[in-house]
Amino acid sequence: MRRVSSWGRLSAPPHEVIKLGDRGNIAAELARGRPGIAYGLGRSYGDECLNPDGVLWCTAGLDRFIRFDEASGRLICEAGVVLRDIQRLAIPRGWGLPVLPGTQFVTVGGAIANDVHGKNHHETGTFGDHVTSLRLLRTDGQEIVCGPNLRPDWFAASAGGLGLTGLIVEAELQLRRLPGPWLNTETIPYSGLDEFFRLSQESHPVWEHVVSWIDCTSGDPVRGLFMRANPVAGPAVGERGTWRERRLAMPLVPPVSLVNRLTLKPLNKLYWTMNKRHRGRRVAHYEPFLFPLDGILDWNRLYGPAGFYQYQCVVPREAGSVPIHEMLGAISRSGEGSVLAVLKSFGNRWPLGLLSFARPGVTLALDFQNRPGVETLFERLDAIVSAAGGRLYPAKDARMPRSIFEAGYPRLGEFLGYRDPGMSSAMSRRLIGS
Repeated sequence: MRRVSSWGRLSAPPHEVIKLGDRGNIAAELARGRPGIAYGLGRSYGDECLNPDGVLWCTAGLDRFIRFDEASGRLICEAGVVLRDIQRLAIPRGWGLPVLPGTQFVTVGGAIANDVHGKNHHETGTFGDHVTSLRLLRTDGQEIVCGPNLRPDWFAASAGGLGLTGLIVEAELQLRRLPGPWLNTETIPYSGLDEFFRLSQESHPVWEHVVSWIDCTSGDPVRGLFMRANPVAGPAVGERGTWRERRLAMPLVPPVSLVNRLTLKPLNKLYWTMNKRHRGRRVAHYEPFLFPLDGILDWNRLYGPAGFYQYQCVVPREAGSVPIHEMLGAISRSGEGSVLAVLKSFGNRWPLGLLSFARPGVTLALDFQNRPGVETLFERLDAIVSAAGGRLYPAKDARMPRSIFEAGYPRLGEFLGYRDPGMSSAMSRRLIGS
């Protein structure tokens, strides 16, 4: 038994960790009889990848590329392959992943189990939209190969299925053509939600990557930085690429959170001041644009020994700006908040997965220090999301009430028919009961 935490570092309960590395031995490991859950790189924020006092099947050792067809862009790989490694294999060959979440330190299995989305959802949908097949092993020894055109019901249950339909062993992905690692980017400072919605509507037809940072301490109207980008072959003649890989690190866990009520406003003001200077257009490498936090290793330690929560929701587009305005008001009045608050619009497309998060609407994501009283704020935010007909993101969740989950995911009853009874997590017991 050893202690394992997720990215939010809210707890580190003991687990029996079983490292998987040989695909030929996985079925025997799953058949040992104790319920468990897959654990990749632990980038889920809450308890989805935890199974306190139970089994974790660590898939990081399933990290082999099986086949890559450079003519078609089809890649077959094991579930523990990291998205960063796919990018570094594929981009020099003219290909890349169509969907990348906010960090590239995610395994293929984790990306499928959470059906992750990126800053280009309006263009390319979710990760599951580009999985052509996957191989699933269940704890009863059954092997299921499924995809959008092969046993599509099993694929819909497993893409976004929180790792609960079985253990994903390998997958075939369809990559997309890319001219290289460069993006033509534009940063626009803005004020007010009306301006955010105007910029989103204007940007979606012509810009592939679209996202916005907001200063949740700025009051009404909220100020923000709207960022958009398109792939480009490289810097134009006379231009210089703006990227050199550098890694900072948070070397230790401070005794208290460095993000707190005293530092929140100054940190937001500093971020605004430093980044609004980059207004306008420039050519940038995709990594700092798509994964700004990956440049700081172990940044989750900033929140101290108590860890932190992330709250991410999506509310339907037809609800307009009112729910977002109400949530930002509630956060401001509470004195809580985030330094890296993200606001963006999803495209007008529904995902394949029965429990996939991304849907047409607007998504808001914020980090919150784990401190007494923050649950009261979450209850207020839950009420606003529920009234708007929205949902919370399980990959980021550590405390969602079961009633909110059931209301936000109306296909849950359909999904339960595909559950593997030998797959269990702290989240599944909290939200589903087993």
